[in-house]
Amino acid sequence: MREASKQLMRLLGSNLEEQWMRSLNLAITNWIIEFKSLNPSIKTPSPLFSYAISTVGLWKVQLYCPTIAMEVGNSSSASLDERLLLSLRYQQLEGVIQLGHKVIIRENWVDVAVNIDNIRLDVAPLATETLLSERGAGAEEKHFPSRIFLQVTPTIQTNMLSVSVSKSSDNPVHEIGIEKTLEGSFDPPTKVGFKMSAAETVTMSMKPWKFEQSVYGNSVNLNWFLHDSIDGREVVSSKPSKMSLFQPKAWFRDRYSSAYRPFTRQGGVVFAGDEYGESVVWKMDRESIGKTMEWEIKGFIWLTYWPNKYRTFYSETRKLEFREILHVSLTKPA
Repeated sequence: MREASKQLMRLLGSNLEEQWMRSLNLAITNWIIEFKSLNPSIKTPSPLFSYAISTVGLWKVQLYCPTIAMEVGNSSSASLDERLLLSLRYQQLEGVIQLGHKVIIRENWVDVAVNIDNIRLDVAPLATETLLSERGAGAEEKHFPSRIFLQVTPTIQTNMLSVSVSKSSDNPVHEIGIEKTLEGSFDPPTKVGFKMSAAETVTMSMKPWKFEQSVYGNSVNLNWFLHDSIDGREVVSSKPSKMSLFQPKAWFRDRYSSAYRPFTRQGGVVFAGDEYGESVVWKMDRESIGKTMEWEIKGFIWLTYWPNKYRTFYSETRKLEFREILHVSLTKPA
């Protein structure tokens, strides 16, 4: 009952919608846990819920999915104890993808320009903080977004002439500084001796998120990658070393309270148009004027767990896929 569900979401409003989906996915999570306890080898269907809104100048996709239902891409060989398992089970991915679009009628063709307005991803708990603290590993042991992939494609391409993208963001910023100091002093004449001390300080910083654009046929691919600020590796395809797990100042330790965190304090991410504001432009012939065209947006979202404060060697990455249809009217604005 997809269309009825969309209407229900609009009637509830965003605040009640969020509460409704958390309650619903809490029930689904409990059902999956019970189902898998009886049938461990059977794969449960994904309860991902998403819907799209097409309006003047804006495309919006809203999605919800309990993390227990997401596909496991890779996980460490370390064992997962019951307390950590409880915390990782009772979470939900909440996402909002907003794209701005504009139709520009040229003399010889029509431009459809699409830009990033806002992309927001959060991982919200489905159980109370008290329960997660008493029976689990705590509310701060949870997954975090590590990669986002969006593909935007016009479904009918007979009137398509070309597609243009802007440059990708700069490579991750490296700032390496080495400071060496050497101090020496003589003791007073009454004593014989020489005192010396030496110190060395090494600092390095890296831009945690990298953005890339690419074109495949008439499809535009948008990619965000999270990198480990210590060694520069992509988080989604790597695991933390056991040595780094003991480093108290590693970026993934206290990642929701550190001043240099790559996430919001609640553990999500926000990508706004002021950083990724250059448009992607599709050019179409003038025969398309007056038509309403469909665009497909397909996406993959990866969530990763690395230990935050809990003492464990366990890590994993999960993935979900969504697909929605959006519309744009190729007419001059009133």
